[in-house]
Amino acid sequence: MPSSSLLLSVLDQAPIPLGSSGGEALRNSLDLARLCDELGYHRYWLAEHHATPMLACASPEVMIGPVAAATSRMRIGSGGIMLPHYSPFKVAETFSMLAGVFPGRIDLGLGRAPGSDQRTAYALQRDRRALAPDDFPQQLSELMSYLDGTIASDHPFATLAATLPGGPATPQLWLLGSSPQSAVWAAEQGLPYMFADFISPGGGPIMQHYRSEFIPSAHHLSPVSAVAVSAICADSDEEAWRLSASWRLASMALRSGQPIAVPAVEEALRSLAERAGSADAMPAGRRLLHGAPETVRERVEAVASEYGAGEVMIVTIVHDHAARRRSYELIGRAFGLC
Repeated sequence: MPSSSLLLSVLDQAPIPLGSSGGEALRNSLDLARLCDELGYHRYWLAEHHATPMLACASPEVMIGPVAAATSRMRIGSGGIMLPHYSPFKVAETFSMLAGVFPGRIDLGLGRAPGSDQRTAYALQRDRRALAPDDFPQQLSELMSYLDGTIASDHPFATLAATLPGGPATPQLWLLGSSPQSAVWAAEQGLPYMFADFISPGGGPIMQHYRSEFIPSAHHLSPVSAVAVSAICADSDEEAWRLSASWRLASMALRSGQPIAVPAVEEALRSLAERAGSADAMPAGRRLLHGAPETVRERVEAVASEYGAGEVMIVTIVHDHAARRRSYELIGRAFGLC
């Protein structure tokens, strides 16, 4: 198989197949992580979504430790921690501990989105006397200052940075995004930037703005960019498209505000024909890279070129866990990982 300089990584949203359970979905994540470690994927991130029957990934920080312990080579991290829900100091402590246990392997991907609807976001607040403030840039700066020891001496929490339990190891920070504003923050802070093409396709100009406006930092002297895509690979183009029916229906339901567990293929095909008038319907505003190995390789490389990215993170949602394993295996082989 051909080799490639493109790094391949995994975004795991812990999909819950219809008829299964969240617990089984999380055990599937451990199984998939072991496989992807063996295949040669570069990093493995756990997502954060709340209160949905579709995804079991409510607390990536809970899964990072078990996944890191079950693997030996990949970087493991969050894709991402939705910082508005949390205290920056608590996040710093948690990921300091993870980095201390698994030095050199922990990533802290950060996002601003709630990963939920507004009611769930409110339920996640400790203080419910008012809606949480929209102060993400301040949260991000505080968190970074704990981890890199640059907190101002007159800050009320200045002495806390020295108490982080996992030192001297620290996680590698990434900023996640799907909008122009996230690119601005990543550039201003000199952070690596992961763009979610699977949420907002066509973000090449946003990534270009990040690179052109990047301010070198103590963490990175030059921009580091990657793109996350939705992909399904099978032995033939036709089989990959058939398998995608589960993802297509679940995505439509999620965007309509009525999320469902990931349906079986035949049920999804029937429902798509009824709901959308066609079993071949695609969710509006979504891009799916699907096909046989060489087809997916060409499409992944095209998206990487569109973003000028040296790394592509792949999220795969199908009903059958064996098909998900097979998809990552075929993609890995197409890129010469194994």
